[in-house]
Amino acid sequence: MSAVYKRELSGYFNSAIAYVVLAVYFFFSGFFFYFYCFIGDSTSLSYVFANMFYIVMFIIPVLTMKTFSEEKKQKTDQALLTSPTSLIEIVLGKFFGALTIYALCCGIFLIYAIVISVFAKPQWSVVLCTLIGIFLLGAALIAINIFISSLTESMVVAAVVGMGVGLVIDTMDYFISIIPVKWISFVMEKINFLDYYKNFTYGILSIVDVVFYLSAAGLFLFLTTRVLERHRWS
Repeated sequence: MSAVYKRELSGYFNSAIAYVVLAVYFFFSGFFFYFYCFIGDSTSLSYVFANMFYIVMFIIPVLTMKTFSEEKKQKTDQALLTSPTSLIEIVLGKFFGALTIYALCCGIFLIYAIVISVFAKPQWSVVLCTLIGIFLLGAALIAINIFISSLTESMVVAAVVGMGVGLVIDTMDYFISIIPVKWISFVMEKINFLDYYKNFTYGILSIVDVVFYLSAAGLFLFLTTRVLERHRWS
């Protein structure tokens, strides 16, 4: 797994993807931080975190679009699938490569909290819980988008579909309110990603919320291995 991880991580920094993702994330987080905390005279990062979801929704598909799509397009997927590395190690290596870039993005919030602490005492419990929440939410979205990337050889298709999934997650509350069938709306409530995220923004670290995101990530990583296994024997 370590070989795939190092290869994936170096691939991000050898191309423009890592720099573009980090630049976009830092720019918008800095803008929201300046607008809500300095202009709005607030010591809370809650609004910054809330608005950053929309940025995360678009940058993660860009970050993950090449994980398997590029392998297929360049015909290097067969060499990868026939290597001594197991499928789960391949998937995990690519997953942790993307997750590392995303973790670097999230780390900027610690700097913002330190800046706030110079002028006032921030709510560290809320800051740290929300940071954990946005990290876990991102991990689940990365797993979903890696799965999408494994289904196509077009990076553009993988990115667009991933952004579409993000929009569906963002508008889940609306769909729940208009669906008349109770059992369908009940199921949708149970898989509403943003509902599980809300507790983190209140400074509440719930094991249920943590398990949900880890389970979602695990499920889509498992599905990705199944797609690769089918591709290996096709």
